[in-house]
Parts: sequence; structure tokens; C-alpha cells
Amino acid sequence: MMNKIQYVLLAAVAVVVILAAGSIYTVNEGEQALVLQFGRPVRVVKEPGLKLKMPMIQNVVVYDARLLNLDPPAQEVVLNDKKRLDVDSFTRYRIIDPLKFYQTVRNEYQAQSKLAEIVNSSLRKVLGRSTLQELLSEKRTQIMNDISAAVKHDAGQIGVSVADVRIRRADLPVEVLQAINARMKTEREREAKEFRAEGSQEAQKIRAGADKEKTIILADAEKQAQIIRGLGDEQAIKIWNEAAGQDKEFFAFYRSLMAYNNAFVDGNTSLVLSPESEFFKFFGNSMR
Repeated sequence: MMNKIQYVLLAAVAVVVILAAGSIYTVNEGEQALVLQFGRPVRVVKEPGLKLKMPMIQNVVVYDARLLNLDPPAQEVVLNDKKRLDVDSFTRYRIIDPLKFYQTVRNEYQAQSKLAEIVNSSLRKVLGRSTLQELLSEKRTQIMNDISAAVKHDAGQIGVSVADVRIRRADLPVEVLQAINARMKTEREREAKEFRAEGSQEAQKIRAGADKEKTIILADAEKQAQIIRGLGDEQAIKIWNEAAGQDKEFFAFYRSLMAYNNAFVDGNTSLVLSPESEFFKFFGNSMR
């Protein structure tokens, strides 16, 4: 059985192990640490590796030393020309002063909340002096530089260095977009009605002009046709008269044949004439 000395030795070894374990801590690559003694900061450790501290009375707070992202929700900003925009921004920052960081915001969650307030305040302040026309012009670069400078200045007060501030998206609010779309739709419908009315009026003018031109062309064509027919009839009569004048007997015979043809072309025609009638002059002679 173990005697009292052995128990004492085991207890001493256990105490030593506990104290040794409590006096060693590790700072990884990409981390930085702040050593606190009874809640008060005593030193900052930025070099990675195995480190020592006083057990029981000192504790360590570890912060990320890498570049961090802040992506706050979009906020509505009123511009200098009274236009409203929903601005969606993002920020990249790094904790460079763990002591000031601990004294002002304590932890990264509180830091992000505070930094979001700083970014939103800077956006409102700088954009509040700008117009929508300026945001859409070459002046946009200077506006972003002013926002970044304002954020960097205020973020330095909580031990944070801001690497970049950017506006990812800046849109008009939904209700404003809906109003604009409705106004544009109404305007386009009005323009379409005007175009249709102008087109209908122009079509009526074209149809009226075409109808008038058609009437004129037909009247002119009928006039020319009557003139040509008259000239043709005149020429035909002249030729006929010249031909008839050359052989009056043949002309009389031809006229009789035409009369016979017209009279007997219909089989139902009945004529009651004297055989001695002038109508049968050539007909009778041919029968004899």
C-alpha cells in the first residue's frame, strides 16, 4: 500500500501538471492573442507558436489576424436630389490592434455590429451629398473613395483596418421601380395610341388618294376609249363608204345578206312579207 509520502508526491505531480498545462497556450498562423491578467490586458502576441502565461491568474483571448468580410443587409439611402436607393455594400477589414479592439468592442461579433454601423453611417453621409446623376457618372469613383476614407477613419477607433469598401448593388426601391414601370407603361401605351391614330389617319389619306386616282384613271381611260372608238367608227364608216362607193350593187347585195342573216338566225322568227317586197329583192333573184 502507498504511504503518505507517495500520496504527497502524486498530489505534487498533479499540481505541477495542472499548472504547466495552464501556463502553455498556442497561437496559430493567422491568429493574434491578447493576454489578460485579472481581466486587464498585459501584452499582445502576434507571432505564432507555443507561448507561456501565468497559470490561474492570466487568460488568453485569440483574434483572427486574417482579412475578414462584412456583408451587412441592404439599406435605403436618400440622395441629395431626394432620390431613394437600396444600397447593398460589402467591406473587407483586418484586426490590427487587439488591445484597442478588446477595449472597445471585446469580440468579433460586437465588432461586426459596430463596423456595420460605421459603414452605414458613412454611406448615408457621403451619398447624402451626392445625386443620382453623379453616381452614374465618372464621379462615382471619387464618391467610393470618400466612403472608403470615412469608414477607414472611424474603423481605426476600434482597432480595425479597413482594406476595401464597395457597393455591390444600388437599386431603386421596389415601390419606386413599380411606379416607374407603371408610368413607363402608361407613356408607351399613350405613344402607341398616338402612332395607331396617326397610322389610321395616314391610311385613310392614302386610301382616299388611291380611290381618287383610280377614279381619275378610269375616267381618263374611258374618255380615251370613247375617243378611240369614235375615231375607229369614223374610220370604219369612211372605209365602208369608200368601199360602197366603188360598187353600189355589191354593197346593196351585201346589206341584204346581212339582213337575211339577222332575220333568219333565230329559227323561231316568223315574217309575213309579200314576195314582191324589197326585202326579198336579191333573195328572189337568186331563186330564179
